[in-house]
Amino acid sequence: MDSIKRYLKFVGPYKGKIIITVLIGVVKFSIPLLMPLIIRYVIDNIIGGDMADSEKINQLLWLMGGAFFVFLVLRPPIEYIRQYLAQWIGSKILYDIREKLFDHIQRLSLRFYSRTKTGEIISRVIHDVEQTKTFVITGLMNIWLDMITIVIAIIIMLTMDPWLTLVSIALFPLYGFAVKYFYARLRKLTRDRSQALAEVQGHLHERVQGVPVTRSFALEDHEQNQFDVKNKNFLDKALVHTNWNAYTYSVTNTITDLAPLLVIAFAGYQVIGGSLTIGTMVAFVGYMDRVYNPLRRLVNSATVLTQSIASMDRVFEFVDEKYDIVDKPGAKKLEKVEGDVDIEHVSFKYDDEEPLVLKDVSLSVKKGETIAFVGMSGGGKSTLISLIPRFYDVTDGHIKIDGIDIRDVEARSLRDKVGMVLQDNILFSESIAMNIKMGNPEASDEEMIEAAKAANAHDFIMNLPNGYDTLVGERGVKLSGGQKQRVAIARVFLKNPPLLVLDEATSALDLESESLIQGALERLASDRTTFIVAHRLSTITHADRIVLIENGEIVEVGPHDELMNKRGHYYNLYQVQQLDDAPKIEL
Repeated sequence: MDSIKRYLKFVGPYKGKIIITVLIGVVKFSIPLLMPLIIRYVIDNIIGGDMADSEKINQLLWLMGGAFFVFLVLRPPIEYIRQYLAQWIGSKILYDIREKLFDHIQRLSLRFYSRTKTGEIISRVIHDVEQTKTFVITGLMNIWLDMITIVIAIIIMLTMDPWLTLVSIALFPLYGFAVKYFYARLRKLTRDRSQALAEVQGHLHERVQGVPVTRSFALEDHEQNQFDVKNKNFLDKALVHTNWNAYTYSVTNTITDLAPLLVIAFAGYQVIGGSLTIGTMVAFVGYMDRVYNPLRRLVNSATVLTQSIASMDRVFEFVDEKYDIVDKPGAKKLEKVEGDVDIEHVSFKYDDEEPLVLKDVSLSVKKGETIAFVGMSGGGKSTLISLIPRFYDVTDGHIKIDGIDIRDVEARSLRDKVGMVLQDNILFSESIAMNIKMGNPEASDEEMIEAAKAANAHDFIMNLPNGYDTLVGERGVKLSGGQKQRVAIARVFLKNPPLLVLDEATSALDLESESLIQGALERLASDRTTFIVAHRLSTITHADRIVLIENGEIVEVGPHDELMNKRGHYYNLYQVQQLDDAPKIEL
């Protein structure tokens, strides 16, 4: 029930429109209740009345004229307005929920994304949220309309024959028992099925992105088997759910079919005894349809509402994911940044149970300095630079910018002052212009072009079919690695941040692309405090200081020449790379 209470907060702004929709719905559902009364009047008062045939025909024409006016002229616009309002309200509520979820997605930490499949997140935001629409349409509107319809029909039936009415509703308690017995378990089965579906979607999303790997290793049969495991799990959960659902429908529909038989038997007995007219009997049979159809919908609504509430549970389970990076109360916006960065006794581990990745790291960086982090893979280089924009918070110690602890300022304002170029920069599947303007959405086209020129990207962009309007495809698949990097660099030029982070920005590129990108990066780093993570040591010899990190600790610090003269760890690493890069003599 907690999920329902939380969901109702999204419903609150539309409460007035929901009441109007229900009232219009009462009129719409009340009109068909006239039909059995019309039939009763025609049978008992017109056909069975003591009037001349001409008078009977005259009364029949007036009655049918009025009925046609109600059903043909009044009912259609009422039906349209009710349907439109109901769907409009439901769609608006889902819009508000998805807006909230997308904001939530953007606030969740990288730690969350490292352990959660993208497809599962999408399943909750799209599929589960869509399922909750049933709660709005059915739970907040149709259920009330069906209940009011049943009440009005019973009142009309009571005015005709109280005892026959009691026979008509005698099976109502069995419905209550069926709902209580079946639907508690159905909610859990629905949640299990939804989770299994989310796992299929997550697996599928990941495998679609990895099709090139599957093809290159000829793993199609293996991947088919892997997908079959996930798909079979969903099938099993779906069949258990279907089995229980089928029990529910078989029981409730049996009750629904028995009720009219009881009425026909009792009413027939009364007609034979002369205590009930044929018109009243026919009208009662007609009202049985008007009573038990809404009742059947109510029971069926319990099924869809159970599914809807299970989806609600999953949505709010996602909403309850905690933020690892939270601004302190009263955190200030980071305005002007000079560029001094102090890393003071910083230790870090990703999870409490895991060992430290960084151990008591200290480093003081002055405005405009270029600092290069080098070392073997897994030493902690990329982890350290990810702490500067607060993608993670330090476990111990402090990181300060211009003497201010970065945990004392708003995280968003901090990241606004940091530009990042990574080894695998993500481009969105829109135009090159849009991807560059991610650095500054308010920038003019002229500023965007200047940024592209500074990144050595303008020439290749102009050679594309649509220039800056060329669509790059998902994750920039239509561009080469070097082209993607230059677009990413142009994006940072446009942002113009005082702090710059380059993480393996030139690795895995051909020599021509590396040369163009290296030139662009040197222009970008000019007069900015710059942190570089590099695997290839020849690309960072120009750095003011080189920091060698091994096993989460700083081993050596100094300019390239000084470290080479020292003949320590850096010297050995550099010599190994020079040997690896030396041309090989073919025998």
